[in-house]
Amino acid sequence: MKVPMNDVAAHLTQIGGELERAVLDVVRSAAYIMGPQVAELESALARYLGVPHAIGVSSGTDALLVALMALGVGPGHQVLTSTYSFFASAGAAARLGATPVLLDIEPDTFNLDPAALEGWLAAHDPSRVKAIVPVHLFGQCADMAPVLELAAGHGIPVVEDAAQAIGATLPLAGGIRKAGTLGAIGAYSFFPSKNLGGIGDGGLVVTSDDELADRLRRLRVHGAEPKYHHALVGGNFRLDTIQAAALLVKLPHLERWHAGRRALAAAYDAALDGLDGVTVPRLAWGREHHIYNQYVIRLATGRDRLQKELAAAGVSTAIFYPVPFHLQECFRPLGHRRGDFPRAEAAAAESLAIPIYPDLRPDQQEHVAAVIRRFAGAD
Repeated sequence: MKVPMNDVAAHLTQIGGELERAVLDVVRSAAYIMGPQVAELESALARYLGVPHAIGVSSGTDALLVALMALGVGPGHQVLTSTYSFFASAGAAARLGATPVLLDIEPDTFNLDPAALEGWLAAHDPSRVKAIVPVHLFGQCADMAPVLELAAGHGIPVVEDAAQAIGATLPLAGGIRKAGTLGAIGAYSFFPSKNLGGIGDGGLVVTSDDELADRLRRLRVHGAEPKYHHALVGGNFRLDTIQAAALLVKLPHLERWHAGRRALAAAYDAALDGLDGVTVPRLAWGREHHIYNQYVIRLATGRDRLQKELAAAGVSTAIFYPVPFHLQECFRPLGHRRGDFPRAEAAAAESLAIPIYPDLRPDQQEHVAAVIRRFAGAD
């Protein structure tokens, strides 16, 4: 049996015709750049996320980049973030000439450890820190209450990397909040494998700050306002109209797709929890708050052997992420060495993402679980 890691085309049986019509409407309109679908999507996403400003951009990476640009990040500044994430979480700061300051993760959620953040702020002069970038990894919110408290205490803006977590929620004292809406700016990705994925690259930034929103909108069009008049140096960060049209078709299905992923995660938990040497994802806030962009198990030993056995059985898997930032060649000048962030290094050595997407069939999921159970000696 073949089980792909993800099947982004599977939903075409349900919405393919609507997607084709939406794309053809854009083609026929010739409004290819900043067409009306972009503003329509921004309004729909602002309502869904509960924010006053949602601004479509060209990718999740550019969402982080333009967010840091809007906060004035540049040479001589520091940006605090996790050492265990997709590269853009630290790469965006480096591209602006700032120094990524890397921190370790919580061992059971893979997210930024607030205690590590508190320890760093207590031990260093934070005057050059221009932003803190917590990552909501794999679809589960980071522990934002202490992060926000620490940031506010030092007057540091928070940029939430919610690329993998659109629609994930967090219970706080003031109520339920969605990932990306708690800090100064939230950044999202519409890469095709995301829960809300486009048919190419795309991203979004959100904010509740009117001045930041105005700055973000100008920065995505080379800093121009009005056209050809530049008070800022921005970039070409526009969201394609075709991507906006496709996402408008998909957005009404998002909560149903989240529910499908949660049901699959519950089935995996039932099949795999308690296996010798296998750890299933920990729910920090409850299943209803997790959107399971990935379902990542951990194996203290034998991760690579299990991956090979799954591949031999036709199951595709992925390792997110094999090399933490502090061990990447490009960040060698930061001066880190192996052992500096042991929990991130352990996650890189032990984690394995197995297939989870709304169109995964029950027999496919059972096949994946059966291979893992045999590997663990349970069957």
